[in-house]
Amino acid sequence: MPLSTTAPASATEAPLAALPQIRDPRKVAPKDARVLSSIFFERLRVLEEGTHEYQYARNTLIETNLSLVQFAARRFRNRGSGEMEEIVQVGTVGLIKAIDRFDLSREVEFTSFAIPYIVGEIKRFFRDATWAVHVPRRLQELRVTLAKTKEELSGRLDRDPSVAELARHLQLSEGEIIDGLIASNGYTAGSLDVPLGGDGNGASAVTYGDVEGDVDPGIEKIENLQALAPLLQSLTDRDRDIVTMRFGQEMTQSEIGRELGISQMHVSRLLAHLLDRLRTGMLAQN
Repeated sequence: MPLSTTAPASATEAPLAALPQIRDPRKVAPKDARVLSSIFFERLRVLEEGTHEYQYARNTLIETNLSLVQFAARRFRNRGSGEMEEIVQVGTVGLIKAIDRFDLSREVEFTSFAIPYIVGEIKRFFRDATWAVHVPRRLQELRVTLAKTKEELSGRLDRDPSVAELARHLQLSEGEIIDGLIASNGYTAGSLDVPLGGDGNGASAVTYGDVEGDVDPGIEKIENLQALAPLLQSLTDRDRDIVTMRFGQEMTQSEIGRELGISQMHVSRLLAHLLDRLRTGMLAQN
């Protein structure tokens, strides 16, 4: 792992010496990247957002963990070299989101935390890019609902349901059903088990089912929000304000500190305490 021994150019850059200076973060071995990531995440907890040192730590975390994006992207390698570049770019967006949301107090490996973000971002890319023509999101979602409903009613009726039957079942107008059926023509239909390329043996090929989607994460989010609501109510007004500013208004710790007249480091400690308290409360309800 190549480290720089160059001394800081000025006293204002002296804090940077506390972090390893890596000449080429992209060449760091995955094993070393795990160790370095812990060091850099620990520093991010106390660094002020927007400072040179904070930016250096965050950028280094991104570059040293790009191997995770390459690892996740290999699942989709049969899509072609041109699209693979887009997949890596999209996966990197997921990596950045994971870095910004990771919390060392979760006591989980960053690798385990980041991979779902990366893969989720790639799957979202496929979901939106699979349409042959631009179709409003409302109709994209209706297409999925119609497909499930048609399958369900076909099993009951032993035939394809009519537009009127679909409309009654979904409590929609026939015009809306027709719009949804027309919109389906903008989508490439096929079996979810059909492999996307591959070597023909199907052992490692990615299928349409892999990229089409998964269980709606919104369901779990609703359950979490219901469990979280009474815990938030038990907080003091100031603690609730801090949580709202950080996660509702997406304010930085520095902005919260200015709003409350306290230091960014104090905000960081308060947030760590609050998140630990809320996490413990939610786990106790399971």
